[in-house]
Amino acid sequence: MKNYSLPIFSALICSLVSVSSAFDRTVLPIKAHEFQGEIGKTYKDSKQDFPRTVSAPEGAPNVIIILLDDVGFGQIGVNGSPIPTPELDKLRDSGVLYNRFHTTSICSPTRASLLAGRNHHQLGFGTITEMSTGYPGYNSIIPPEAALLPKVLKYNGYSTSLFGKWHNTPDWVVTEMGPFDLWPTGFGFEHFYGFLGGETSQYQPQLFLNTTAIEPKKTHQEGYHLTEDLVEKAMSWMDQQKAMAPDKPYFMFFCPGAVHSPIHAPEEWIAKFKGQFDDGWDAFREKTFKRQLELGVIPKDAKLTPRPEEIPSWDSIPEDHKMVYARQAEAVAGYLAHADHHIGRLIDHAHELPGGENTLIFYITGDNGASPEGSMTGTDNNMMTQNGMKVDIKDQLEIVDELGGYKHENHYGVPWAWAFSTPFQWMKRVASHYGGTCNSMVVHYPGKLEQTGSVRPQFHHVVDVAPTVYELAGIPAPKEVEGAPQIPLAGVSMAYSFEEPDAKDQRTTQYFEVEGRRAIYHEGWVAAARHSLPWELVNATGDFENDTWELYHVAEDFSQANNLAQKHPQKLEELKQVFAQEAEKFNVYPLDDRWAQRAINPQRPALTAGVYEFTYTQDTKRITEGSAPLLFQRSHSITADIEVKDGMTDGVIACMGGSTAGYSLYIKDGLLCYEYNYYTREYYLTQAKEKISPGKHTIRMEYEQEPFRPFVDTTGGTVKLFIDDTLVATGKTDKMVFARYALTETLDIGRDLGASVSKRYEDQAPFAFSGKIHQVHYKLSPTRPEITEGE
Repeated sequence: MKNYSLPIFSALICSLVSVSSAFDRTVLPIKAHEFQGEIGKTYKDSKQDFPRTVSAPEGAPNVIIILLDDVGFGQIGVNGSPIPTPELDKLRDSGVLYNRFHTTSICSPTRASLLAGRNHHQLGFGTITEMSTGYPGYNSIIPPEAALLPKVLKYNGYSTSLFGKWHNTPDWVVTEMGPFDLWPTGFGFEHFYGFLGGETSQYQPQLFLNTTAIEPKKTHQEGYHLTEDLVEKAMSWMDQQKAMAPDKPYFMFFCPGAVHSPIHAPEEWIAKFKGQFDDGWDAFREKTFKRQLELGVIPKDAKLTPRPEEIPSWDSIPEDHKMVYARQAEAVAGYLAHADHHIGRLIDHAHELPGGENTLIFYITGDNGASPEGSMTGTDNNMMTQNGMKVDIKDQLEIVDELGGYKHENHYGVPWAWAFSTPFQWMKRVASHYGGTCNSMVVHYPGKLEQTGSVRPQFHHVVDVAPTVYELAGIPAPKEVEGAPQIPLAGVSMAYSFEEPDAKDQRTTQYFEVEGRRAIYHEGWVAAARHSLPWELVNATGDFENDTWELYHVAEDFSQANNLAQKHPQKLEELKQVFAQEAEKFNVYPLDDRWAQRAINPQRPALTAGVYEFTYTQDTKRITEGSAPLLFQRSHSITADIEVKDGMTDGVIACMGGSTAGYSLYIKDGLLCYEYNYYTREYYLTQAKEKISPGKHTIRMEYEQEPFRPFVDTTGGTVKLFIDDTLVATGKTDKMVFARYALTETLDIGRDLGASVSKRYEDQAPFAFSGKIHQVHYKLSPTRPEITEGE
């Protein structure tokens, strides 16, 4: 049994007088204690007075916020899905479930709003950081005037930690050199273990410990999976926290990658669901809806919304394709069930620790609805679809039994995203409809909740979580933090509903907007403009002025099944005006419906902006795409000064990207190679015929880009390899990635970290260079040879 007390240390802590609960907590950090002792000529006629520690208010609870990723309302067992979530069910039975709790419809904005208690456009997070633009609502820079929950709690005597996904640091500062003020540690998390981008491989993740890049201690061959790793690290941190400061409350934000793409789950968990989805998405929705009614998680008069005409019926799918679609669902079901199991371990551990009975848990079952980003057919390479490229289900058919494994960045198809959002319309990124925004939440707070196991019907939003924590911890929302006057909270506390299950809603208005898809909730009504389809990622722009608005009386129509726009045109116009007022108030304008086009924004801050030459050493690693040389469809060269020890010298010299897409310059079996991975569809290899000799050499790869049309074609170019200015190989890269290789893969010198760019050396990963690299120099053409109109 663990010993969670350190008597000497605890006695020392207790000997320090804590700040009075009456002390002003509205200005942070709390003003330093003035010396109350006496100073004489010597210690004999002096009196000590140590600075007083700041402690949390008496009775302040431990706080754990758990946030799943890309999980639809109808995808989890607690909401009627056939995918079991017994650990979440157990938490619900001793807590309460909010069935009208809402997110923003996309990840980064939800996470920012959750921690800040403000709306996402107030925080610069109208979209994800990779799509940021230079407007206040979209720059992905959380202002100091909106201090996040961990910073406020830290200054009020809490220990703070984050495990898992972050995705709220601007892409252009994600390097080991920072600056770190916009990293988790800069926002008040004293301990961070996880990944900074929107997704990562669950088998070969790109991880950071605070601000230092680290590698997992196990490999996927040894059974590594990120969810399990995060839980182990989180439990260890809790053990340490309670051992060192048993009377100090903690705040933990636990955010696994589950179930965002890539859909990665141990095969034994996927196998549990073999054959359970063979009857398809239409049947899934009908069965799930029936269970939702039986469980009472939706009102008895709720309606199941029909399948949109853009989504095919299961019966129309060819039989061999059905096998692929079924495997897609089996993989994500295994992923979710696996996550539920291990999160249950975390929750049990929290309750077993000293003070565990005073732990407030918010378990939010998704940061948005189920994801349509795998395209209509699903994909084995989600970055390909994110770049707007079409995929063919036949590619998945050939490797169907591998879906869910480390080799692929697989994702399910749009029809499953729709099914997983039962009973609602639409899915992730559709901020206008509840399929994108309604994610139920379980709250667990022993002894503080009336009618445990019941459903709370109050309308709430992620901005309401932070105010709830402040109220229950006895901490005021600060007026000033680190010299910055604070923006008033946009959220309202949910604590009123803890003891009054049927209490009247205290949130009456909430706007929604992502990528031009927008809505307004106001006093039981919703006006919504879907604007465009969420799976069209290139050239999917619409006409804002002529959008069709829908109207729903959600106080009586839980699932938005009955469009009343024609019946109540005046009410619709009234709500549209409310949206306009909220949009002006919270920095929503200008509306922007671009996706892939926004990924390439020449005005976005970047270490690479206007720079066309870069030099790196062998120790350089983990440079993200936002800070790496942008080689996409641009002529360039890579020159390296190296030392070859002998004929056995092999390894990566420079590489960017991972198994989804990327390039690698390396030596294998003594032969100089340049390989370009085009979304795993094509591997273009240029390789020397003669082995490189021992000694010092200058090697160079020259790439010449051919003319192309942006967002129309992905034309490649020619490759030449040189050793000491002698041409040793020529080749052709027929296609080139246009915008991005991956979301968290990086530029690495002397090794290939994360998932390997090349299959030729993945079994030897990270395939570190066994010789010496003095420097690697990149030189880029300042212009790209685009074809202009009329050519």
